[in-house]
Amino acid sequence: MTHTARRMFELLEPICLVTYFAEESNEELAALGHRTYWDGYFASRAAPLGRVPAQVVHAAFYSFADGEAARHIPSAWETIPPEASVAARERGSAASVRRILGDELAGSPGLVRAADLTTTAATSAPTEGRVMYAGMRALPVPSDPVARLWHSATMLREHRGDGHVAALVGARIGGTEAHVLWALAEGIHPPESFGRIHHLPKERLAAVMDGLRERGLVDIDGRFTDVGRETRRRIEALTDELAAAPYDALSPAELDELVAELEPITAKLVAAGSR
Repeated sequence: MTHTARRMFELLEPICLVTYFAEESNEELAALGHRTYWDGYFASRAAPLGRVPAQVVHAAFYSFADGEAARHIPSAWETIPPEASVAARERGSAASVRRILGDELAGSPGLVRAADLTTTAATSAPTEGRVMYAGMRALPVPSDPVARLWHSATMLREHRGDGHVAALVGARIGGTEAHVLWALAEGIHPPESFGRIHHLPKERLAAVMDGLRERGLVDIDGRFTDVGRETRRRIEALTDELAAAPYDALSPAELDELVAELEPITAKLVAAGSR
């Protein structure tokens, strides 16, 4: 099932990424009155948790630097109800998927079947210890097949993300450190130039890199050591293991069917860069 979890991540992630890469979701959120991309991001992603303070959002999201959540929460909700942001994100994301796939594929029986099977998996896992996933599970599942596929893929993404956070905490890797390790694994050097962290104060980034060097995870040049590479491999392997539970709800034949139905959908989204 660990292999299955990795394969499903590869197939479902491009569906989820339209929320962050394509224009429709951002346009829907801007139309509500969210001033910036990040206002809409924090407001719509955190909204399933309810009107929690920034400290809770920071803890649940994990990977953002201190203070970043507080720049958007709760101010992003002061004039725009969280429920409206959730609905706008769903509308925009479904519109992106539909546009990229085109009418024929978006309206195909295969997509309907993929949405049904993905929803079965996404609504079957335990919620204990899965804060972001539990928040998504509390939302109604859309009836429209395209929206349902996006919604259920996003549920599974948050389920996987909760497990990834647990794996990082267990390895004593903080959010900014996780970005450094990801950047190195993707061949980005220096890792401090990675887009998710390059804006942080240089002193903060230097302290993170010094800490990774002290632990033997990166070398003097800011590149992976063998220990660092193995640490990241273990984190990813545990993330896959912790992400496997939803797929227990599907029989081997249903898993094979789901993979077959998702492959052409994912291929089209990947070719478009989920934009």
